[in-house]
Amino acid sequence: QAHVVEFGGGLVQSGGSLRLSCTASGFDFLNYDINWYRQTQGKERELVASTATGGISTTYADSVKGRFTIHRLNHLTVSLQMDSLKPEDTAVYYCNAQGVGNAYIGVEYWGKGTLVTVLT
Repeated sequence: QAHVVEFGGGLVQSGGSLRLSCTASGFDFLNYDINWYRQTQGKERELVASTATGGISTTYADSVKGRFTIHRLNHLTVSLQMDSLKPEDTAVYYCNAQGVGNAYIGVEYWGKGTLVTVLT
């Protein structure tokens, strides 16, 4: 069954770095926009970074711009490089793949999340 899986979460000191990865299983990312979201306890899920299927653009939340970078490493894996991490970045990070174009419209996959904890 098609799904995505996140890896790379962990504990890091403020100012440190982590790299998250989102890997497709049972499909590939060619026809999908990939979004990284994060969510903390009691708060709404926040979109932090996106890469469009055509590779024409990437977008970032203001809160992470200049610190996070999203990359399509290959047709199966998208990374989120997180630098200069702050305690406010502590959250469960989720990978979301959204189908784009023709038969892919309406197709969506969510990972189960990976926990990032940034220590003060």
